[in-house]
Amino acid sequence: MSAYSFLSKDELEKLKNELQEKYAAYQAMNLKLDMSRGKPGSDQLDLCMDMLDILNSKSSMNASNGMDCRNYGMLDGLPETKALFAELLGVDPEEVIVGGNSSLSLMYDMVSRSMSHPTVPGMKPWGKCDKVKFLCPAPGYDRHFAITEFFGVEMITVPMAPEGPDMDMVEKLVNNDESVKGIWCVPKYSNPQGYTYSDETVRRFAALKPAAKDFRIFWDNAYCVHDLSAQGDHLLNIMEECKKLGSEDMVYIFASTSKISFSGSGIAVMAASKNNIDRIKKQMSFQTIGYDKINMLRHSLYYKNGDGVRAHMKKHAAIIAPKFQMVDTILTKYLAGKGIAKWTKPKGGYFISLDTMPGCAKKVVALCKEAGVVMTPAGATFPYGKDPEDRNIRIAPTYPPMDELKTASELFCLCVEMVSVEKLLAEKCQEEKVRKFA
Repeated sequence: MSAYSFLSKDELEKLKNELQEKYAAYQAMNLKLDMSRGKPGSDQLDLCMDMLDILNSKSSMNASNGMDCRNYGMLDGLPETKALFAELLGVDPEEVIVGGNSSLSLMYDMVSRSMSHPTVPGMKPWGKCDKVKFLCPAPGYDRHFAITEFFGVEMITVPMAPEGPDMDMVEKLVNNDESVKGIWCVPKYSNPQGYTYSDETVRRFAALKPAAKDFRIFWDNAYCVHDLSAQGDHLLNIMEECKKLGSEDMVYIFASTSKISFSGSGIAVMAASKNNIDRIKKQMSFQTIGYDKINMLRHSLYYKNGDGVRAHMKKHAAIIAPKFQMVDTILTKYLAGKGIAKWTKPKGGYFISLDTMPGCAKKVVALCKEAGVVMTPAGATFPYGKDPEDRNIRIAPTYPPMDELKTASELFCLCVEMVSVEKLLAEKCQEEKVRKFA
């Protein structure tokens, strides 16, 4: 079919009526479907239920260094757990801190500590600076933006491209404005577009010359092993690149097993330079005596090493790759060639990013909700929840079962068509008025 913009007013009116009839049929189904968050489905969570059996009342609760995991201590985590994540992240075990179950909590804590205590000796805490700014590549992760806004930090939107953030803009702002203290990054399979930063982008990050000595890159490598196939994307190791240039203090790396083992009961880690780790451990000592070492031991015994994690992730891919493929097939069937939407086709991660025509995203999400399908709020992928063009929608295919996902995806496409046709029809009517009074 030709692009909808070429249809006449009468053709658009007829199409609008047909789409409304289909929408009414969906409304009558009383659907209650959820594509709002990137959550694993129950079948994914079932994959490692046998992890719960790896420790019992007769098991040794000692770590590899003899530490009794039932007791206090080991602030930065078990040696074997640190080694496991060091392998996955491409850092040294001494550069790893193992936390609780949430990498988001680790990120929050790092911003919070930076607000109250100096990140670099001799400098002011961020909270005592006249102004603090964070760069926010967008579309991006809404929870990153929420943390930043919570602390009253000014957010500056940086456009995203398939190779990563606009590095010309990043370099200009970071290298010339000392109030710029940080940047959020999801470098592999970015949320929501599924982009992986190019080698050049990573090298340019490592080569930044910040005007602020306490500038930090928050490198949220949440999807470091979340490939959908054997031909996943490769991400250059930022820590190695920073070490080549002596800039390793500039980066904090975060990850977790939230989408590897159990979302609410996994383990989270951060990696940083030796200087940063020493400082962070001192600050952490006022917050906790140590995180859940039994859970660390359980994960370490279950996965053993990086290869064990990667083998497990193939099981996840076998479940969710067909879901991504089905969504793409439905989007192609109903939206391709009509000039009303474009979307990404990621090789991993948890999301598909779709752009509608400008000014349509909020109406699409609202129509979906009225018919029983909950989507991520339009605008959530931008700082302050405001998409300047009102066009980006994040699609999360992983949580619903296949049959529900199919129904939700088809309804979503119908809503995109409805809103697009209404917009084009309004434009045609306006054109007629202009011609009439010209």
